[in-house]
Amino acid sequence: MSERLLVLVRHGQSEWNLKNLFTGWKDPDLTELGVSEAKEAGRKLKAQGLVFDVAYTSVLTRAQHTLDLILGELGQEGLPTAKDLALNERDYGDLSGLNKDDARKKWGEDQVLIWRRSYDVPPPGGESLKDTLARALPYYVQEILPAVLNGKRTLVAAHGNSLRALIMVLEKLSPEGILKRELATGVPIIYRLNADSTVASKLDLAG
Repeated sequence: MSERLLVLVRHGQSEWNLKNLFTGWKDPDLTELGVSEAKEAGRKLKAQGLVFDVAYTSVLTRAQHTLDLILGELGQEGLPTAKDLALNERDYGDLSGLNKDDARKKWGEDQVLIWRRSYDVPPPGGESLKDTLARALPYYVQEILPAVLNGKRTLVAAHGNSLRALIMVLEKLSPEGILKRELATGVPIIYRLNADSTVASKLDLAG
């Protein structure tokens, strides 16, 4: 049995990250910095001597572009890749496209903070983190985890909130714990799993 390798990467900085806008299911591409972050993620993975058998990403451009740039650095263009909306970012509903400061002026700082940082309170027309987990977790359990446990070295390029779903399971975090977990853009997290899907080791390639 080859190693049970799972690497998670949040997409590089997007155009709307730069503009401080709620993005959700909207589809801006990467900034120049985001492109650089994605390429650097690929170089870091290459420096670790990693190659992959399969990749997963969302249906959103910023995640797919990040994955393409990483694979380019690894010389693995054309890697078998599954794209699924289950890995999309949290849907921010009526907040999508709004500047975060403007949203605070409209609804109040306390209300916006609740929408952003509570586990189960969604913004109007959108998803809570709990809702996001409810679609991302089954996809992980049914599609991604079996590949990893079967020895396929697996790369996932997705979004802050959808990746939190995977991390919540991998690291056995509580709803409170996962809310506090920040994911930097373009930073690979390398997990090696035991046969029972628990984490044998974790390496965060920040810095």
